[in-house]
Amino acid sequence: MEVTIKTISDVQREAEFTLTNTELQPLFDNAYRKHAPKVELKGFRKGKVPMPMIKKMYGAAIEHDALDDIANNSFRSAMEERNVEPIGRPSMVESDFRRGEHFTFKIKYEVKPTIELKRYKGLEVERLVHTVGDKEIEQELERIRRVNASLLGVTLVRDDGDHIITADLQELADDGMPLIGKKSKDARFSLADETLASEIRDALKKSEVGGEYRVQFETRQGDHVHHNHVAISVKKIEKVELPDVDDAFVRRVTKEKVATKDEFLASMQKDLESYWAEQSERQLQDLLVKEIVTSHEFEVPESLVSLYMESYLEDIKSRTKDKRLPSDFDMKRFDDANREYASFQAKWGLLREQIIEREDLKVSEEELEELVAKDAPALGIEKEQLMKYYKSTGSVSERLLTTKLMNLLKGNATIRERVVEDSVAA
Repeated sequence: MEVTIKTISDVQREAEFTLTNTELQPLFDNAYRKHAPKVELKGFRKGKVPMPMIKKMYGAAIEHDALDDIANNSFRSAMEERNVEPIGRPSMVESDFRRGEHFTFKIKYEVKPTIELKRYKGLEVERLVHTVGDKEIEQELERIRRVNASLLGVTLVRDDGDHIITADLQELADDGMPLIGKKSKDARFSLADETLASEIRDALKKSEVGGEYRVQFETRQGDHVHHNHVAISVKKIEKVELPDVDDAFVRRVTKEKVATKDEFLASMQKDLESYWAEQSERQLQDLLVKEIVTSHEFEVPESLVSLYMESYLEDIKSRTKDKRLPSDFDMKRFDDANREYASFQAKWGLLREQIIEREDLKVSEEELEELVAKDAPALGIEKEQLMKYYKSTGSVSERLLTTKLMNLLKGNATIRERVVEDSVAA
């Protein structure tokens, strides 16, 4: 077998194979033997048709059917001989089979790029530092009250408290005439919603059931300003009644896990502090990764990018009832929105692998045992059973390896702290 490897780019290769008729015959003979038990011919029992007759009647078809297996096996053998590990899905781009003469074909495939590791130690990044204040606790408490609020049906808005307005919206032309096909039914507005257009809030803050209110307001999309003219027909008004925060309320919303208001507020502060600590750590790690990725230039194999894109699609499918993409799913829009990030993630995956190899990072048996000792009681699983599972799945070791890598990067970085006063500043 003659094999010629052509380098197309740092990550793309093309292998051309030529098998002579002499090399093909043993492979075709195997195909005949596999096919023989299936052959039925009048005058012969199934599987007992003489081989010369099989070759004469079905030889060309059997040989053509065998070509894919021959190409795949030849490719695999050539890669193993050269210690090459293709990534993604190799594809046959050209083939020429001349029966009795030769079989020539070309296969394109991708390999990992050659990466020259640059600086990944001594990076300069910042960590967010935030002290949870009374305002945040009050805001979180207000959110919990709203989640547990009751709605009282009323006929009109009488005060400045929050109200939920259910109404039909009819878009109007500049002359005030209704636009056909531009009506939205049962739209809901919260007068406490800070994103609600002030013109709509002003029109509805003294509204009543059965009333119609005409509003003009502007919306902006990029540099374009759109002038809106709508008629709002109020169908229902509900006054939002927030519950008092007392010990009984606390026991109800926590399902008896917390008994008093003071304990609840302390628990809330602890949760907010944990949230900020996690956000700070996540942002720090993201900055380290970004610094490393942006400082390395190399070609990213398309097959790796495609794997990430496919995982994003699977995630979308997993959140639908029938586990399928919506019928109106815009694939081009999805591709435009996610390809750059997928390429970034693929690039980081390659760099991560290189750094781990250079630093000789490994997960030891002792580290797995420590994790099992910690997780087994919480999961209610025997240690031996959990250890067997952790060893069988690579995800646990990968998680521990990622933690080791991040600790290495942080331990060798210059980290500046940036105090964040406002909870939305992050």
